[in-house]
Amino acid sequence: MKISLKILTLLATALIVSGGGISDKTSAQNRIVTASQINGVYKYDRNDFRVLALGHNKLKVQFNGEWMTRGGYPNIGEAIGEATISGNVATFIPGDTTKCKITMTFLRNKMIVEQEGLDADCGFGHNVMARGTYRRVKAGRPKWIPIPR
Repeated sequence: MKISLKILTLLATALIVSGGGISDKTSAQNRIVTASQINGVYKYDRNDFRVLALGHNKLKVQFNGEWMTRGGYPNIGEAIGEATISGNVATFIPGDTTKCKITMTFLRNKMIVEQEGLDADCGFGHNVMARGTYRRVKAGRPKWIPIPR
């Protein structure tokens, strides 16, 4: 298969412009974000995150998750605590868990959440997971939902 010099030049230019083929998520992880860009309420399906910048690379984070059973009863998962942020990537470890880590990548008016650990590892109800792409539905200081102890 012969590839023309023109096509090779176009491909090389595209790689240079796109950052050498690095995915959008990876290249977006080095951005600095301000409090006004991340404070607020984020929703995905039946889940929400409430986020408030505290300063000194710390965030207050609350997760409220829900998964509906076939019988129509909700399984819930809740967590509240502090996360650390570097650039636009925050790490949140719910409560005193040791096998759960939630990574939040803040992009423009959305947040991509990855979860390491199973539902039980994070202290959540059966099938409740935090991962997903959350859309910011309200900017500014969030209202916290009381979590029963």
